[in-house]
Amino acid sequence: MSRLSPGALFLLAAVAATCACAGNAEPRRWTPPGIASDQYESTPAFTPDGREMYFMLSDTRFQNYRVVWSRCEAGHWTAPRPAAFAAPPPVLEADPFLTPDGKRLYFVSARRDPTGADLDIWYVDREPGGRWGRPLRMPEPVNSQGAELLPRATADGRVYFGSDRAGGHGLSDIYVTVPRGDGSWTVSNLGPPVSSSANEYEADISRDGRTLILVADRGDRSHLYRFVLQDGRWMERDRIAARADVFQVGPLLSPRADRLLFAQADGERSGELFVVDLSPDASRAWPPDCAAMR
Repeated sequence: MSRLSPGALFLLAAVAATCACAGNAEPRRWTPPGIASDQYESTPAFTPDGREMYFMLSDTRFQNYRVVWSRCEAGHWTAPRPAAFAAPPPVLEADPFLTPDGKRLYFVSARRDPTGADLDIWYVDREPGGRWGRPLRMPEPVNSQGAELLPRATADGRVYFGSDRAGGHGLSDIYVTVPRGDGSWTVSNLGPPVSSSANEYEADISRDGRTLILVADRGDRSHLYRFVLQDGRWMERDRIAARADVFQVGPLLSPRADRLLFAQADGERSGELFVVDLSPDASRAWPPDCAAMR
C-alpha cells in the first residue's frame, strides 16, 4: 500500500465534483471573531462547560499544523495560544478531541518523528486543579509506522481513528481500537462500506454510536459522508452539504448528532469553521455561544 504524508492526504488536487447531498441544510460560517484569521482553523474540541476550545491551526496551505486553545472570557474568545501540553515548533501536532467528561484530551503528534510523516495518537489527562498532565503516547498496535489521524473516543473506551498503515483496503482506512483488561488494545478495520479502496482518513462518531461522519477522497477531493448503524452494520446515508470545489476536514458532531462542525476553505480567510444542521429541529445550543456566557 502506498503511504502518503498527512499533507498529501489533504491536498490531493482534482476536478470538482457535483454534490449529491440530501437531508441537510447549507452550512454557515461559524468561526468566532478572535479565532478567525488568515490561517486555517479546523478540528475544534470543547470542554463540557463550553468555555474552552482546542483546535488545530495551520498555515494557508494546510501545513505546519499545531494545537492551540482559546478561552471564553467576558463574552469573547481569547486570542489562540499554544496548548499547555503542545510540543514546540517545528513538531507537527493536530486533531484535538475532548472526552465528554472533559477529563482526557486525545491528539496526534509527530514529536517522535521530526520529519512529520509519522503522526501518532497521544493523550493527556486533567490533573487535580485543572492542569493537563504529561502527554502519553498510545501503544502499538494502536500506533503504527503509518500516520494516525483524528482520534475519537467513545464512552466505553473505544477510540476510532484513520490510518494509512499497511494491510488496509485502500490508501487509508478507518480503524477502531478497544481496550483490554490487561492494559493492551485490539485494533480492527471498520471494513466496507466505511473503509474501501478509496482514501478514508477521518471519522467522527456520535455519542450514541449510531452516526458516523466520514472524510473520504473518492477520486475528486475529500468530502463528508454520513453513515448510520442499522442492524449492526454501517449504511451510507448521504453526503453532507458543503463546497464541491474544496476539501472538507475535521468533522465534530454535536452531542445529539443533529449538527456538525467542520472546516473548509473560505476565500481570503483561508480555512474556517462551518456548522450545518443535520436535522430540521437541530438545537441552537451548540456549538457553545461565547457571547451568551458573560
